[in-house]
Amino acid sequence: MRRKALTAKLSADGLTLFRGERLLFKGLSFALNPGGMLLLEGQNGSGKTSLMRAIAGLIEFEDGDVMWDDQPVRSNRPAFYGSLVWMQHRVGFKADLTLVENLRFESHLRAQSDEDFDEVLDRLEIARLKRLPLRSLSAGQQRRVALARMLLSRVPLWLMDEPFTNLDRQGRKLVMDVTTEHLERGGMCIMAAHQDVEIGGNVTKIVLQ
Repeated sequence: MRRKALTAKLSADGLTLFRGERLLFKGLSFALNPGGMLLLEGQNGSGKTSLMRAIAGLIEFEDGDVMWDDQPVRSNRPAFYGSLVWMQHRVGFKADLTLVENLRFESHLRAQSDEDFDEVLDRLEIARLKRLPLRSLSAGQQRRVALARMLLSRVPLWLMDEPFTNLDRQGRKLVMDVTTEHLERGGMCIMAAHQDVEIGGNVTKIVLQ
């Protein structure tokens, strides 16, 4: 099913972030328009995950501004946070709930796409697992469930922290394919990855030291 186009833009100016006493970065700026992707590179501990955590509102920047559609995020945090979905290192699901129960619960947290639920599960090859509790799924299967959460959410901004972890070659290709499709619809993505990424669209790289 063809999904509706997304329209939004994200920018940041002069971001400074510490982890404890350690300065991770200072004066970081970027701009993402519809169809744009920000690829974060750098060694472990350079601040890639911390940057995404701060954008998602889990920690605070020391300085700088994040703008959503030219308005400061701090002036309307609920609207901004409802416009993003995040694939973290930890998938963030309830271990005792089934795959379906977890995804249905997530559907109440943000706008949902017009993708068919069962078709998404079929595409990601997890339909046969939908009645199983998350604790019984492998790490790679749980990553695919996290990818399903993103496909089923109609939000402009995807945050993807090492999305290829625990995935085989086919799973990695799925991540790149669905991310490219998201960008083609006018969505945006911020991704941290340690490996080569083959994704179409307007990709900007930032290397954190």
